Order: sequence, then structure tokens, then C-alpha cells
Amino acid sequence: MADGTPGAPRHLRIAVACGGTGGHTFPGLATGRELASRGHAVEVLAAGRSIEASTLKGWDGPVFRTGARPGKNPVAIVRALLRTIRHFRAERPDVLLAMGSYASLPPVLAARLLGVPVVLHEANAVPGKSNVFLSRFASAVATSFPGGEGEFRSGKVVRTGLPVRLELLDQPPFGGFAGSAADDGLTVFVTGGSQGAVPLNDRVSAALAEVVQSGRIPGLRVIHQTGDRLGTFEATRSRYEEAGVTASVSPFLAEMGGAFKVADLVIARAGAATCAEICLFGVPSILVPLPIAVRDHQYLNARHLADAGAAVVVRQDACTPEWLAGTLAELAADRARLASMRAAALALAAPDATSKLADLVVGSAH
Repeated sequence: MADGTPGAPRHLRIAVACGGTGGHTFPGLATGRELASRGHAVEVLAAGRSIEASTLKGWDGPVFRTGARPGKNPVAIVRALLRTIRHFRAERPDVLLAMGSYASLPPVLAARLLGVPVVLHEANAVPGKSNVFLSRFASAVATSFPGGEGEFRSGKVVRTGLPVRLELLDQPPFGGFAGSAADDGLTVFVTGGSQGAVPLNDRVSAALAEVVQSGRIPGLRVIHQTGDRLGTFEATRSRYEEAGVTASVSPFLAEMGGAFKVADLVIARAGAATCAEICLFGVPSILVPLPIAVRDHQYLNARHLADAGAAVVVRQDACTPEWLAGTLAELAADRARLASMRAAALALAAPDATSKLADLVVGSAH
């Protein structure tokens, strides 16, 4: 919809499909905010699962829940598709931005059937199967990492980078952790993503407890986002308390930017959003890719950072508490290496990714 004034900017109705995990939701919300700041009417399309409650908290615009669910249940897919078609007929968007995963399937198919242009975003270093399939219906595909362009079935593939939550940069340093560690100490930020990672929680907390009890890293402090599965929050917090580790432990951390600001090192999975935020803040990292990630995409994400000198990558089966404790002690003693890793991470950052993707979306509208 335009305001009718010759030469005036065209204000669009834009739908952003970004349900599912935080790795798809956060970049979609970041782009949605950018588009809304330009005067466009933006609606978020979520799947409607309880897992999205925490990731959608920062969005104050309209949300439509499609009912999409993971898996290949044809009844569930058709039901979500029909629901989305009805919604698009009532509130027709000028363009759809789809961030991938099962949550994008009904919106992309509905948009295709109604003649709404689609921009598809691929977050990871290797395209997911759903995005490869959906790319045939896209006017353009945006990518985050180099490589993989040949797998898409859209003629227009643009590398924009992964949109990150730039508001994280405005968060203050994590409370009580800024500037008070010993000069030879280490502030470690541990995160398994918005859902947490139980194996990571267990192995990292055991390693950090060992290095504190052995005195290998004086002044060690920990910020740990555990997720809330299988009682892992309570177990992790108890392990730190028993070992005398100075730690702030929470199931979900809203102050991610503040944690990145004070961290000397991040230990994390290698989801695309996590990798992008690590680079934005320029934090050295130890990355432990999810071993069951589709097409091993987390390992390839992590290799992108490691090949640039920004990260250490270890497979989960090799990531024992003993290996972690030794690696942490080596890094804590080698401040020159940490500084080099920090510079390499910053060089990989794409702070203009949100703006680039927003430009692509607007330019794809009829």
C-alpha cells in the first residue's frame, strides 16, 4: 500500500515467517524491526508452539500463529497451509520473508498459491532440505555464509549475512562481571542456544569445576545459560556451588549482549545465530557443534570461524571434561592468542546484514 503522494516512499505490508527455535526467530525479528522502522506494516508468522514464548517476548507487533509443526504429517501440514491461506486472503502481504525451518513451509506455499513474492533466508553454511525445496518458490534467496549457492533453485541468490539483534549492543555489561576479575582470570560465557544443550552443560560445568578446584585458572568466573530441559539448570548450578565456582546460572538469559561484552571466551553450540553474535561482539570461542544437526550444518558453521582463526572446534564425542579443562587453561595462559581470535571474529562480523536483508525484501515486492 502506498500513500498516493507522487515520489513518496511505498509502505508495504510484510509478513515474516520466523517460528520455531531462536536461531530462526531472532534474525527474523531483527529484520522485522528494521522494516517497521522504515514505515512498513510488519506481521510475524509463528508456529504457535510453547517453545516460541521466550523468543517472541521482544516483539511488540502483530503475530499470527499458523499451527505448523515439525515432521511430515500431511494432515498437520494441510491444516496449517489452509489456515495461512485464509489469513493471507484477509490480510494479504505485499511480500513474505521466510527464515527457514518447518515454520516457513505453510507460509511459503500459501504465498506461492496467492501470488505473493517470497524472499527466503538461509542461516547456515549448508542449506537445509526445506530451504532447498522452498527455494523454487522464491523470488530471491539470502544467505549468511559463503558457498552453497548452487543448491538453490532460485535464480537470485544474495549473500546478506545473518541479521543479529543489534539491540544487544546497547545492553550494559552483565551485572557484577565487568572489570572485577583477576588480571590472570577468565570470564567464560556458556550457552547451548535458546533451548540449551544438556551434554554441553554437563561437560563444561565439570571442566570448569575442575579448573577452579585445581587452581589452574585463578579468578575464573562463569555465566551459563542452561536451558530448562531435564532439570539441567538445577544440576549445573549445584555443581558450580559445590566446587566454589563464581557463576551466574539461568535457564534463559535475556541479557545476552551484556554477557558477550564481559566474556573473554564463549563455549557454545554452533547455530548460525550464535556464530553471528559471537562475531558481532568479537569474542573468542570454543564451539561444540550439535552432532545430530541436519547435514552437519553446525560443524560447517563452526569451521567458518575456525578457519579464520576465530574459534576452536571440537566434536562432541571428543569434548571431554579433561579436554576442556586443558584447553581452557592453555587459552587463559595465552592472552596473545585470545587477542588474535578476537580480531578474527570481528573481521567476520556482518553488522549491516539486517539492513541488506530488509533492502532485498522491499526490492522484491511487486
